[in-house]
Amino acid sequence: MNLSSYLENIYIIPILIFSVVIHEMAHAWVALRCGDTTAKDLGRITLNPIPHIDLMGSILIPLFSIFATGRVLIAWAKPVPIDPRNFRSFKRDDTLVTVAGPISNFLIAFACVLAVTGFFYLSKALKPADGSIGFEFITYMVKMFYAGILLNVTLAVFNMIPIPPLDGSHVLANILPEETAMRFRSVGFTGIFLILLLFNFVPGFSNFFFSIIFAVAGPYYKLLDLFIK
Repeated sequence: MNLSSYLENIYIIPILIFSVVIHEMAHAWVALRCGDTTAKDLGRITLNPIPHIDLMGSILIPLFSIFATGRVLIAWAKPVPIDPRNFRSFKRDDTLVTVAGPISNFLIAFACVLAVTGFFYLSKALKPADGSIGFEFITYMVKMFYAGILLNVTLAVFNMIPIPPLDGSHVLANILPEETAMRFRSVGFTGIFLILLLFNFVPGFSNFFFSIIFAVAGPYYKLLDLFIK
């Protein structure tokens, strides 16, 4: 892949940043609804990306991934600070706060379907000339939102892997016996190394993961095909 091909793939960065920001903001908003004001007090219920963006996980790692593989394989924002002592019901509220992030990504994926549909019909209505600013803008937006469908499904499914520190680990911990759950949670961020081992050294795991991704993304693309017929 030459340099121009790499640069063409950078169109995914804006939707990636938006998606991880909404993911974390969803955690913060649901935490507030469950009685914990920690994230709100720290300014994390905002669409302003600055409080959410992690330089490494939101920008450098995705850019490196694009230049290394041509696609974004992993990304993250700053985790939302939560004080579970403020929850009215720890297991219930912790689970609600946890699943809010992935659910937001599924909703963004649907919004991307609508956005692609809107720009498709806008292009048909305006008929911009090839190479014009209008043509290039609409092409860019269609590519970005089209990629945003698979990107957000990937973010949602990846985050629901039940290994710390991913969101799915909270859901699993909340259904485990208390002592087992405490030991499981203690794995913390070191669990990311286990995730990397699974993807890189366990035969078939990566294929299994992406088969789930495409199975979940399939209905979104079928819906898009229905909308733009």
